Amino acid sequence: QVQLVESGGGLVQPGGSLSLSCAASGTIYNINAMGWYRQAPGKERELVARVIGVGTDYADSVKDRSSITFSRDSGKNTVFLQMNSLKPEDTAVYYCHLKTIVSGRPLDYWGQGTQVTVSS
Repeated sequence: QVQLVESGGGLVQPGGSLSLSCAASGTIYNINAMGWYRQAPGKERELVARVIGVGTDYADSVKDRSSITFSRDSGKNTVFLQMNSLKPEDTAVYYCHLKTIVSGRPLDYWGQGTQVTVSS
């Protein structure tokens, strides 16, 4: 079993910054992908950024925003999301996700989610 523990959400004014972190623990045989998704009210959950294989994916909605940076500490099975210059449309519950492959079968794990609210 794998556990994902997220931290760092909160309320911030437009233009402010937040840093999210997610630490994975438990029995982790391998990490096929690990990263962040978000779900805004009334919308579907969407990818923000993730490491998959040896590469990194960013969603189109954040790809051109240098103010949002994804990073990983592979030695500690931890991922981070540094968000600067936040906008109200960044308001969402942010979920950490990890995919592992066990005996050829993909297994997905999700964190409990952390609320990010951007509002004046």
